[in-house]
Amino acid sequence: MNAMGDWLYLVIGIAVLAVVLVAGLLTVGKRRRPPTPPPTPSVEAPPSVGPVETTAPPSVEAPPSVEHVETTAPTLERPESTATRLTRLRQRLAGSQGALGRGLLSLLSRDRLDEDTWESIEDTLLAADVGVAPTQELVEHLRTRLRVEGEADPRAVLREELVNLVGPDLDRRLHVTGEDGKPGVVLVVGVNGAGKTTTVGKLARILVAEDRSVVLGAADTFRAAAVEQLTTWGERVGVEVVRGPEGTDPASVAFEAVKEGMVHGVDTVVVDTAGRLQNKAGLMDELGKVKRVIEKQAPVTEVLLVLDATTGQNGMIQARVFSEVVDVTGIVLTKLDGSAKGGIVVAVQRELGVPVKLVGLGEGADDLAPFDAGAFVDALLG
Repeated sequence: MNAMGDWLYLVIGIAVLAVVLVAGLLTVGKRRRPPTPPPTPSVEAPPSVGPVETTAPPSVEAPPSVEHVETTAPTLERPESTATRLTRLRQRLAGSQGALGRGLLSLLSRDRLDEDTWESIEDTLLAADVGVAPTQELVEHLRTRLRVEGEADPRAVLREELVNLVGPDLDRRLHVTGEDGKPGVVLVVGVNGAGKTTTVGKLARILVAEDRSVVLGAADTFRAAAVEQLTTWGERVGVEVVRGPEGTDPASVAFEAVKEGMVHGVDTVVVDTAGRLQNKAGLMDELGKVKRVIEKQAPVTEVLLVLDATTGQNGMIQARVFSEVVDVTGIVLTKLDGSAKGGIVVAVQRELGVPVKLVGLGEGADDLAPFDAGAFVDALLG
């Protein structure tokens, strides 16, 4: 019995030991097995669509390259011809100056030409700014022909004597062409306010109408408005304008304008100048320098003095000052359309000994015309 019990205890111990060993092995195996990763959620692949076609954004046209930009040039104006200007000269002057001629004809047509009548004729001529000496000369000739010789047609006699007084034989041509391949150079002088810069612009139009090539020099550098004004005139007819900053030495601008004209072989260079009259010495120095600098390259072929026809004796004073400073070769009378004092034509020619070559008839771009003695007198007589 004791042996049996011992055997039973041995079997039970072995069984317990085996259970313990199996449990230990299971525990170790569980510890060494890597954890099972959680299942990855299924992600649905996009359906196959073959080659991808993208829709381009709305087409935006790229601006053209600067080198290939085509700009539309402003339409250039075509100035009026000289013939058309002369026709308008007669029409304009007839409207504004006719009172002078009608007044003279009324006096000369009286049945009796007594001393009072001749005195009234003198007063009429003096009021029209003809000047004392020319008035006395004209009255003397009229007396001889109408009173002494007894000619019957006062109008015909007056016309002939007025034409002679204005000077039909004076050379009124504009000398705007140079020699030896050089451009003609026109220097335009006059006080500010007389219409000098406007005259330069209008003169450019006359030259363009004659198919001449032109360069303008904006040498009135002390007035920015004058430079801008001249630039605008040039743009309207396709004429180059040489300019400098405000306050630039006028002589340097004039020099560059003539240089530009020579390089491009133009026919005429027209130079606007300052018109200050603070003192004659300063004016003389400035204009003298401008002319000297220009003539290092090409001769000045014309010096035009611009005068306001409405200023009367003040205009005569200005004319004398400028004639002492520069060698004036021709006169431009502006604002002649608005004055009944057409006698200034005679007076200024007598004073300076040079002809009136151009007259300004109004504010229009082509209201500048070559002066014609016959047309002027016809306009005076209405």
